[in-house]
Amino acid sequence: MHPLYSGRFLSQGYPDLAKEAVSYFSSHQDTSGVLDIMDCCGRLIDLSTGSKSVTVVGCGPNPRSLQELLASGYDATGIEPVVGFARRAAEAIGDPRRVQVGTAECTSLAPSSQRVVLLESVLEHVESPAQALAEAYRVLEPGGVLFVYTTNRTRLSLTGRNDEFRVRFYNWFPAIVKECYVYKHLHYDPELANYSLRPAVHWFTFAELCERGRQAGFAQFYSLLDLVDQNSPAMKRGLFRRTLVNRFRFNPWLRALALVQFGSSIFMLKRL
Repeated sequence: MHPLYSGRFLSQGYPDLAKEAVSYFSSHQDTSGVLDIMDCCGRLIDLSTGSKSVTVVGCGPNPRSLQELLASGYDATGIEPVVGFARRAAEAIGDPRRVQVGTAECTSLAPSSQRVVLLESVLEHVESPAQALAEAYRVLEPGGVLFVYTTNRTRLSLTGRNDEFRVRFYNWFPAIVKECYVYKHLHYDPELANYSLRPAVHWFTFAELCERGRQAGFAQFYSLLDLVDQNSPAMKRGLFRRTLVNRFRFNPWLRALALVQFGSSIFMLKRL
């Protein structure tokens, strides 16, 4: 028997992984860009009127997204499957009602109660992407928006970076090899996937996300490329950048080429 599992069942996984996860993600959770995402949502629907309800699924132990949304006047709620993360998040917010223990596949939110649902770095970690998208569809009001940021199976990095596993070019590996790395991470080497209790097991393309969204009931799909604000200072200063974005935005072949590399973000609109 491996020394890690002396007196333990293998199914219990790496010893104290949950504790290691809370410690790691408390200091390594990404900085929020949630208000930029809400600006993009505001180019799809009118957020100046009606409900201000926003749900952040997988808010993590440092709920910066929730804090920024609340400070901006949104009625924001966090959903977090890891109990230790949820406890830390509630402490940071100072209001335990703002953070609920739940999963992307199953929340306690009322049907048609949310204007926007955010699944940032979540869909790749869930047991069932289909159920997660169906749940987002259930809780969104008609005309609501789901934002998904997830893995991109076709993203090419010259250094092999993939942001999920500390293994170069991991997103290009055969599925069986990925499964073996997931097994190693959960049982022997939790550094492989940054101490995640739910390592990334799903890898997508933009077209696959559109297909899965349609199966859940969503009607229209947009990328960040489609929602870039032409009047933003960065776009106004860069004539070449603005011209390039317009060419890629309006030419189906060029847009497809861009989404092969930058197709990890998608906005899904629920039909009115």
